[in-house]
Amino acid sequence: MTRVIGIDPGLRNLGWGIIDVSGSRLTHVANGVCQSTGADLAMRLLSLYEQLTLVVAQWAPQAAAVEQTFVNKDGAGTLKLGQARGIAMLVPAQAGLAVGEYAPNSVKKTVVGVGHADKAQVLHMVQMQLPGARIAGPDAADALAIAICHAHHARAPGVETAIARARA
Repeated sequence: MTRVIGIDPGLRNLGWGIIDVSGSRLTHVANGVCQSTGADLAMRLLSLYEQLTLVVAQWAPQAAAVEQTFVNKDGAGTLKLGQARGIAMLVPAQAGLAVGEYAPNSVKKTVVGVGHADKAQVLHMVQMQLPGARIAGPDAADALAIAICHAHHARAPGVETAIARARA
């Protein structure tokens, strides 16, 4: 069994979701949202760092996945989101975890079957794949979707590694 944390980076709300993966079986563990506090950007980033560090320490994931940042019309907004994404990658890396990165369309295609699904569709499909999970909001649902995406995509490298070892 592998415990995976998915992280949906955001400067105001950073979603996180944790699942256990055993073969093709996915089990919800926990989810939530880290909300930044502080008067300036540095303090907001620090608050996200501290909150996410506590989440990783509490739930002890063994792998991490983060959504890639897409560039939008607002360059300053994209840059700030990139800084929050840096926190989302730094915290698991400090805990010694490998961090997978997935484009938003790849996450949606994996979980919903359509690359341009809306948030309501993502939430619905996450609830279908993790029955009984009480989801803390759209950012947490997106984070769980990222963890699910990682669970599906992480299987292939394991097979390739096993085949390579068998040939050696």
